[in-house]
Amino acid sequence: MRDNDIGFTPRDYTDQPLGATEITTLWQKSNLPLSRLFNTSGILYREFDMKNRLPTLSEDEQIKILSENPKLIKRPIIETKETVLIGFRQPEWEAVLLTKAQEPSV
Repeated sequence: MRDNDIGFTPRDYTDQPLGATEITTLWQKSNLPLSRLFNTSGILYREFDMKNRLPTLSEDEQIKILSENPKLIKRPIIETKETVLIGFRQPEWEAVLLTKAQEPSV
């Protein structure tokens, strides 16, 4: 993002955890299944046996777990005015961020 002069404000979720309301807003704005917010390759995901637990949990329970355990949240998360990108997927980021960065200001 710095290489393309795209401004951003970093946030370390372990120092400044996301609340349940913030997680809900990001999830809804992303238009992704809630399960995509979970860092499936993290240690806590395995320790909490989330692979087997997630299908049995309600959305509220999943959001509560994410808000109480920020290391379970997949990173990075980029929020724009229009959408939320979760996890680094270069083609998706380029499509959303570079297109917006190149649009003329009005």
